[in-house]
Amino acid sequence: MSLIALDVGTSFIKGAIVEPESLHVKHIHRVPFPDPLPNRPPLFFEVDPGQIIAAVRGVISHLLPHAPGCSGIVMCGQMGGLILVNGRGEPLSNYISWKDQRAVMSHPSGAGSHFEVMEQRLSPEERRQLGNEVRPGLPVSFLFWFAEQKQSLPSKTIAAALTDFVVANLCETTPETELTNAVGAINLETRDWHHAACSRLGLAGVHWPLLRDLREPVGRLKIASTTLPCYAPTGDHQCALAGALIDFDELSLNISTGAQASVLTRRFQPGGYQTRPYFDGLFLNTVTHIPAGRSLGILLDLLFELAKAHQVTIEDPWSYVAQEVAKIDDTDLDVDLAFFFSPVGQCGRIANIREGNLTIGNLFYAAFRNLAQSCHTCASRLSAERTWQTLVFSGGLARKMDLLRQMIVGRFRCRHRLCPSAEDTLIGLLALAMVIDGIAPTVTGATEILRRHEGEIV
Repeated sequence: MSLIALDVGTSFIKGAIVEPESLHVKHIHRVPFPDPLPNRPPLFFEVDPGQIIAAVRGVISHLLPHAPGCSGIVMCGQMGGLILVNGRGEPLSNYISWKDQRAVMSHPSGAGSHFEVMEQRLSPEERRQLGNEVRPGLPVSFLFWFAEQKQSLPSKTIAAALTDFVVANLCETTPETELTNAVGAINLETRDWHHAACSRLGLAGVHWPLLRDLREPVGRLKIASTTLPCYAPTGDHQCALAGALIDFDELSLNISTGAQASVLTRRFQPGGYQTRPYFDGLFLNTVTHIPAGRSLGILLDLLFELAKAHQVTIEDPWSYVAQEVAKIDDTDLDVDLAFFFSPVGQCGRIANIREGNLTIGNLFYAAFRNLAQSCHTCASRLSAERTWQTLVFSGGLARKMDLLRQMIVGRFRCRHRLCPSAEDTLIGLLALAMVIDGIAPTVTGATEILRRHEGEIV
């Protein structure tokens, strides 16, 4: 048995053939995620849904010949973001990315930003039940923005996450989803949509996708002469942690476009962090949106602006960055990467500049040091007593930058390991496929099998 696994990520749409019995991940193929639409207002970040569907179809078409007898499609994708959809899976809006920051725009009342007004309208109990997932970039924040701007939604509009829309559109059906993909609008005590909180925010008329078990097909895709069941899409954060083979005594540090610090728990334990549903009725205590690759990219874009203006292509600039950073033992240059709304601020800086220290090596050394400190600060919110025994690194940036990992380990002073594969979400989707195929009863059971056979995963 084989399935097509798809990760509709922020930078790439990635796919592979996963084989649950042999623990193989084969024929990995990726295409860039479509660029944002031009000429949008400041702070907006929208993407043409047609381009997304075309790219996903292209990946599926590329993989299908490599999967004779394919028994279905499993999918995860970028969390947050919103697309408005009708009951046939047709888009009623552009895809509004989690990178969109319109919620920090001033509220018409003058009482602060839309986000601040939204936060004030919710009771402490409601914020707790939502897992403290009240922030810009989530579907509720965009829906609140529409409501406060007096922009009415078409009748029976469904508020969908990106992968909910993708599956529904491909299968021409009503969007449905899995609990891990419903962050920010779920009552974690009832494990259902938080209708009371939505009503308090003036969103009582909003329709949400039906919640389904990850083992359940939510549609059937007809492509070429084949019909493939598509299983309920899941959150890429949880899928990546399953692929990192996280255990209860470990702290996950996933560092890529953004960074997250997460620990796995057996029960709902709200605190000064976010709580997200995980698979098998478990929970993740997590701090997300720690400034990482997205902020580092701003520094890199500035440094290479002249080269781009003169149409000079610099191949693999990160290799040069790594080379120059490796030459630095310490620096008095100060960098704060909080260039966006984040748990460590929203106003970054480069400070203490003097002649001789504003070089690429010094700049990125200081940036890595700040990233390491932010990871440590945010992890401390999860447990001041440091209940974990081991750090688990995953994400492209953590794997590529040895010095960054060394800086982080120096802060934490504990054991550490790397995720067994750079393709953490695809390994996580392999774990889901093992459950769908009946090889493992639960996702945590699947990850236990994968831990025992870690050297055999290819």
